This record gives sequence, C-alpha cells and structure tokens, in this order.
Amino acid sequence: MSNAIYAKMIAEALAAQKADLNVIKAKRGGKFKISDAKPYVDAVNEMKAGEGQSREVIRLHVDSVNAHYQIFDQITETVTPEDDPFVEHYQTPALLEILYELDPAFRDAVDQFIKAIADKEALIGKESVRRYGGFYGPTAVVDFAFVPGSTSNVVNTILQDLPMEKKYKQAILSAKSWGMDTSYGIGAAFATSLEAGKTLAEAAKDEVEMLQLVYDKPIEAQAKLMADHGHTSFDVKKYMEMYKERIRPAVKEAVDAGVHYGNIVTVPAYCVGDVAHHIAQSMFNMAKDDMTMAIMEATTDVMEKTLNLGLDQGYKSVYDVLSVATGSTATAVAYILEKDGFTVPMVIDLLTKRFTNYVQKYPQRGAAAELHNVDFMDMIYRGSQVLAKAGVKIKGIPVQLSAIDDNEIIANPQRYTYPACAITVRFSSLMRLADFPCLLTSEPVTATLMTNIIALDPKTPGSPARVCKNCAVTTLIKRCGYCNWSSAV
Repeated sequence: MSNAIYAKMIAEALAAQKADLNVIKAKRGGKFKISDAKPYVDAVNEMKAGEGQSREVIRLHVDSVNAHYQIFDQITETVTPEDDPFVEHYQTPALLEILYELDPAFRDAVDQFIKAIADKEALIGKESVRRYGGFYGPTAVVDFAFVPGSTSNVVNTILQDLPMEKKYKQAILSAKSWGMDTSYGIGAAFATSLEAGKTLAEAAKDEVEMLQLVYDKPIEAQAKLMADHGHTSFDVKKYMEMYKERIRPAVKEAVDAGVHYGNIVTVPAYCVGDVAHHIAQSMFNMAKDDMTMAIMEATTDVMEKTLNLGLDQGYKSVYDVLSVATGSTATAVAYILEKDGFTVPMVIDLLTKRFTNYVQKYPQRGAAAELHNVDFMDMIYRGSQVLAKAGVKIKGIPVQLSAIDDNEIIANPQRYTYPACAITVRFSSLMRLADFPCLLTSEPVTATLMTNIIALDPKTPGSPARVCKNCAVTTLIKRCGYCNWSSAV
C-alpha cells in the first residue's frame, strides 16, 4: 500500500473530526441550527477515491452526507436533544428497501430470515430476558461487534444454520450492526410488554413481531419506533422517503459495480451522525464546560500527532491506521483519568455496580441506556493496556501524550473548582463524556477511515467487526463463552 493512501485517509479523517470540534467550540452554549453542520459537510465533500479505491464506495459516503444535510435543511431548522440520537438510523431502512427492489433474490433471503426469527422464539425470549435483567452486565445492545447482549449476536446466531447464500447472510447481519437498521435493539419490545403487565410468552411474541417488522418493512418500523418515542423535530417518514430517492442512484451504481450489500447498507449510515447528533444541541450544551471541551480537543491533538508520526515511521496496513487513530485517543483518555488518581479497574467497577442498581431502579430503561458507558469502558480499558506497555506504543508508534500535558485547561483544574481541592475536576468531565464519548472514540474518524478501508476491498463486508473486542466488562464478569464472533457468518 502506498504512503499516499495512508496520508489521504489520515487527512480526511482529521478534517471530519476538526470540522466538528471547530463548530462545537464556536457554537457551544448557543442554539443549534442545521446550517451549523455545514463545515462537516464541506469536509466530507473533499473525500475522493484514491489509488485502488472504489469510487462507488466513496460516493455512497459523500452522497449520503449531502442528502442527509440537504433534506434536514429543507424540513427543519433544528433537532431537539431528545431526537438527535436517532438521526443515524433513517438511512439503512431506505437502503434495504432499495436493495429489495433491485434484487428480488435478496428480498427472498430476507423473507427466509424473517420466518426464521419466528422459529427462534425460544432464543429471542432467552436473550430478551437476559438483557432485561442485566444478565450480561453492561452491554451495548447496538454493538458493532458480536458481544453478548447485542442485536448482532442474536442475528448472527439465527443466520448461522440457514440454507442461504453467504453474501445475503452477511448483508442481513451488517444491516443491524454498523448499518443501524432502525433504532431498535433486541429486547426492547419484550421489556415494554412485560412492564405493561403481559405474560412472558406474550412479551416474547411481541419481541419476535417487532424484530420481523424491522426487516420486513424497515421504513414503517422506524416511523413506528419514532412515533412511540414521541419524536417531534421533523416528519421522519418524509425524511426517509426523500432520502430513499436521493441515495438511489449511488446505490444502483454500487450494486452494478459489485460492492457487497453489507457495505451498501452500512457506509451511508454511520457517516451522517455529525449532522444534528455530534454537531447538535446536546453537544453544544455539554461542551459549555471548559474542561469537557478541552478533553475533546486535547485527545484529538494526541491522535493527530500520533497518526502523523506513524506516517513518518511507516504503516504496514490500513488497519494499522485505524488502530493508531482509535488507540491513541483511548490511551489519552486513560492518561487523563490517571491524573486524578483514578484507575481504569476502579471506573469499570463503578459503572458496573451502577448498572446493576440502574436495572433495578429503572426496569423500563431504554434498550440502549448503557450503550455509551460500555463504549467508554472499552475505550479506557484498551488505553490502560497501551499505557502499561514499554514506550506506550500502538503498532510500534509511540503515543504522543504531550498534547495532554501541554493543554493549559487540563493542566490547571484548580481554575474550575475550589482551587485548593481540585482533585476530581477532570474525572467529573470524563463522567460526562462517558455518556457521550462520540468524539473521543471517535465516530467521525472511524466512519471516514472505514469508508476508505472498504473502498480498497469493496466486495468484503466491513461490518460487524469479526474480532474479539476484549470487552472491559469481562475483567469483572467472564461472559466470553456467550460471544460468537469466531463463528460469524
């Protein structure tokens, strides 16, 4: 792989991240408008296919962001904080329905899967009970890997023994992982029905029916979910119908070029969240705090310096670029945590105990309530492992933590609390970010890098991640025997 591709990937990823941060810093504390996200759209529009990359894959990413932004600009001025988590969930329903129209054989495969969902009611009931009762501990129901308690884990289990073309199995699986086909997560209908007074058997049937609807009529399913949520910001059905028509030419071109359906249903979805989610009212509110803003900026500086050092030293693969990008910020966050005398095991223990209490206190909690706490724990656990290595290196590249020490705000917590007792300021901001770590992990960076990686190998599905995540929670609760990543379809 030429160094030019690595440089291109890094430049595009950092442009997306910095576009977000620059807008957030300028607008924090103010009122969010859709037009505030234009700098991110401008950054995305600079993405181009490099040597050996599929132009069709890049187009899926770029066209999706533009369609998303332009539709929002037409149908609403803003999005409420309560509605902004779902803006990444309106794309894959439309993408699936386009593929159903273009390829009747794929639709037949999905129908076969829908029937199999009903046949696996016992499995679905068991997994719903386990999620409802917190059996697995903190877990990300919409995890992009195969962790126990995730929707991907259940979908993969159902698909394994079906007599179906592998490419269709992989597309069905991708659609409910990175693709985020609707806002639905396994066990939500079950929990709602159970809390409403239905029997376990009735709740299991409701769960089966909801899962079937997600694949049978994705747009209808997402509209129903948002109506039940009480969504008010815009007409979600209108958005999805408009998006479906705008993205259709890019999808058709990708299909004709042989891009794997698993990539077609995922690439356009994950990249749009910066418009009205990461650049959004909730972020403008959270980032009013100087320390919180500084942590997002300083961890980005660590990532930039480390990625550029990697360019000087030389990368061995595109996946090394991804590892260095996400690993460097993970290391930076763990480093900040330790500045206040907190260790990663302490935080994992704290959030796991809190989860147990939360399950009992809020049995009707949202299916994704602990999602980002899990992301945060996985991130800091990974970072602590890097910190423990000689030289603090990722793929042989030293993590440039000096950007943390050089940040004036992070270095002076006494300016943001009672000065003589400033021993928890940084930690308190990290706990805020534990609920919203999207620019630490970082999602715009991951989306941009993964699109670049998929563009180099468009016929191989890029999601879900077919690896062991080395989950943070397994340091306390050994649930590895329930994971099925090694038998992914």
